[in-house]
Amino acid sequence: MKAAPAKKADTPKKDAPAKTDRRTAILDAAEAEFSAHGYDGVTLRAIATRAGVDLALPNYYFGPKQQLFDAVFLRRAEMLNRWREEALIAAISAAKPAPPSVEAIVRAYLEPLLKGPHLEEPGWKNYYALVAYVNNSPGWGGRLMAQHFDPLIRKFLDALRLALPGMEEKDLYWGYHCFSGALTLALAQTGRIDFLSGGLCRSDDLADACEHMVHFIVGGFEAAERAAPAALTARRKPVRTKTG
Repeated sequence: MKAAPAKKADTPKKDAPAKTDRRTAILDAAEAEFSAHGYDGVTLRAIATRAGVDLALPNYYFGPKQQLFDAVFLRRAEMLNRWREEALIAAISAAKPAPPSVEAIVRAYLEPLLKGPHLEEPGWKNYYALVAYVNNSPGWGGRLMAQHFDPLIRKFLDALRLALPGMEEKDLYWGYHCFSGALTLALAQTGRIDFLSGGLCRSDDLADACEHMVHFIVGGFEAAERAAPAALTARRKPVRTKTG
């Protein structure tokens, strides 16, 4: 009697991810899509496909696309704000009773972003590209940056006022504007400096970017304070000497 052919082993079905895993997968996929294509170039279908979940789940967990975009932006913003605030508090405490130095303040702002083991996670590159996109977008920059980052930025500005007592308020804000612009370009990691420098500099070397920005930004703030009208007047004022 002819033996029946052996049955092929059933291919094990992949278990459906847990709810928390699905939420994370959707956030990761949305982060990657938004950073690469912008808000208008992304659909919930593309996000669901990239995340490997049912089409209805992005809306189910997060609501319309705008709410998902906000959730993506908020997720890592909370971590960055916590790290930078801790660094700022440490810088202020270390300098007491004197005010912190401009360099200490700038390092507290930059180093938690541009140095650290978190950068080994690929998702941070996507998130930084997304921050650069938002900060350069009139429609998004004013709302999302103000909502998620401005409260902490004002604490850094207060610290700079202590470190630079002679600086004009207008110069302080323009100084931060230049600071933010340099950081935004660094976060975008466009590769442009790679071509300009012939490979001497790499836009993905964020630690190197950090060190060069620190000295450049500190120099800018301190130069602005020296150029303030009060400082110029003080330098022009003749020194009175006692006569016998």
